[in-house]
Amino acid sequence: MTDRSRPTWPAYPLSAFVAGLGHCYLGRWKRGLTWFGLYGLALAFLSARTLSDALEPGNPFVVTALQFETVDYVDVAIPLAVLLVCLLDIYLIGLAQRAESRPQTKPRSNGS
Repeated sequence: MTDRSRPTWPAYPLSAFVAGLGHCYLGRWKRGLTWFGLYGLALAFLSARTLSDALEPGNPFVVTALQFETVDYVDVAIPLAVLLVCLLDIYLIGLAQRAESRPQTKPRSNGS
């Protein structure tokens, strides 16, 4: 299967799992790596939890993130926004591919 003939729908769950993975599935490697990098930066630097908190031995980041009562909306807002815009980008790529693959038909005249 070529990149253009692949169905777009598997790219949605892939991108929801890891930002940029759906783009890589569609063959858009640079775009996928850019989304993955942006998502990683959002997780590391732009969320309320900093790397210093993540590396603290008494309070590991993963364990703290899995305790929903201790996680604030601010902790996940920016990474979630990046993920949602990444999914929107996949949707727009799918629309563009469908428009390219449609056969162009000439409008019919009514004979007047």
